[in-house]
Amino acid sequence: MDVSGGSGQPRSGNDEPAEHPAGPTVPTTGPTGQHPGPEPDDAPEPAGTPRPGPEEHGAPGEPRDPGDHHGREERPGTDAGPGGPGPGDATGDTTGPTHPATDDETPAAGTHPAEHRSLAHSGIAKGEPPQPRPKEPGGGLLMGRPFGVPVYVAPSWFLVAALITWVFGGQLDRVLPELGAARYLVSLFFAVAFYASVLVHELAHTVAAIRFRLPVRRIQLQFFGGVSEIEKEAETPGREFVLAFVGPLLSLVLAGLFYLAMKPVRPDSVPGVLLAGLMISNLIVAAFNLLPGLPLDGGRMLRAVVWKITGKPMSGTVAAAWVGRALAISVLVGLPLLNQSGAFGGGNQDRGGMDTVTDALLAAILAAIIWTGAGNSLRMARLREHLPELKARALTRRAVPVETDTPLSEALRRANAAGARALVVVDPDGNPLSLVREAAIVGVPEHRRPWVAVSGLAQDLTDGMRVSAELAGEELLDTLRATPATEYLVVEETGEIYGVLSAADVERAFVKAMARP
Repeated sequence: MDVSGGSGQPRSGNDEPAEHPAGPTVPTTGPTGQHPGPEPDDAPEPAGTPRPGPEEHGAPGEPRDPGDHHGREERPGTDAGPGGPGPGDATGDTTGPTHPATDDETPAAGTHPAEHRSLAHSGIAKGEPPQPRPKEPGGGLLMGRPFGVPVYVAPSWFLVAALITWVFGGQLDRVLPELGAARYLVSLFFAVAFYASVLVHELAHTVAAIRFRLPVRRIQLQFFGGVSEIEKEAETPGREFVLAFVGPLLSLVLAGLFYLAMKPVRPDSVPGVLLAGLMISNLIVAAFNLLPGLPLDGGRMLRAVVWKITGKPMSGTVAAAWVGRALAISVLVGLPLLNQSGAFGGGNQDRGGMDTVTDALLAAILAAIIWTGAGNSLRMARLREHLPELKARALTRRAVPVETDTPLSEALRRANAAGARALVVVDPDGNPLSLVREAAIVGVPEHRRPWVAVSGLAQDLTDGMRVSAELAGEELLDTLRATPATEYLVVEETGEIYGVLSAADVERAFVKAMARP
């Protein structure tokens, strides 16, 4: 069975020829253009196409890391646990120390012992893959699924709802003193109606994303508004602009509708006060989100404009992120000054020390959210530039085929002789059946390896565990996340075996990409 994808000899996977020379070369029976891939931590850095930044829309919030994974311990002899790296997950646990090589694992003749790493010592099994992201992203209380997208209310919303109820209730006491304690019920209704307006704002982003065939992970209503978590990026600056603009546009439309509804209603009535409050609040939401700095919608619109002018999405992200940071400083300094000057209504003579502290605290929270969101947008955009460097072909390990009843010690001897770092269990006709898990190999004591068949340490192949050697970037990460496993069989377009891809290798390469400036 040709396990090289056409070369007639096992490929070198991520063993660097200069540092880890293989054993005796198997005679070539086919094309010899196949080149060994590098070590995962020394992968080449092909120029990746710049990609847009994160895809969250709405009020400032916590940016999404395109996957939520957590490490787990895998015990030797058990089935390989799920896992798979995603653009926002980069965690890795380590198992215990590996076992020294046995006589059956002696490097092939001509290989320098200090330069050759055996399969059991290669370190593949040391990093356990993280848990897969759950299908239900969570994030609070599930309220419904409009357009098939789950809507969650974060616990912080209840704190804000209570604060709005208290503040608006105090205002009602001055406008409609006859309400008495019932004013707090009216205030609570206002808080719910206001966040319903925010939900409409976010649904506008969601509908636009669905229209552009961009998957939406969830909508979350939280402390300072809402966040639509869109998992993919807009492909053009025009779509990016539309995707960002529809949210503030819907808020302006709602403000207009509430204004029209106020016309036939007495302004000193409960409906009149509620409609006026909702009109003003939607105007504020629209105006705030139109500010030209990330992570606000206006920042994404600015990013789209710069992207269109320069042709570089990264340039747009950098510009909008720095404007966002300047905006955060402006909010921190300017908001308390505007409140003190009475620009938002009322005179400064009516404001006490507690009001001043409240203004400063609110400004600090808003500024921190905007500053952090701008920084995260910039970081994620830079990370996406490096994602194309994650190539299945470059990260794949050389593999050797072994039959089901082959003793582990003999399989390791063959792998070490060929300079391979993975084992593929095949049937008598050479068809792949399963992959031997590296973690299971480490868990087998040396003296038992001659008596343990490789089939007992292997994980059966499923359709999702066969990946194309041409996968790269987000497409590769999405494929691994769809079928969590520790190892994957990498095949050529012709169906020939190219090697074995370890989720831990992809994870390490991803961590390196994140750390790169």
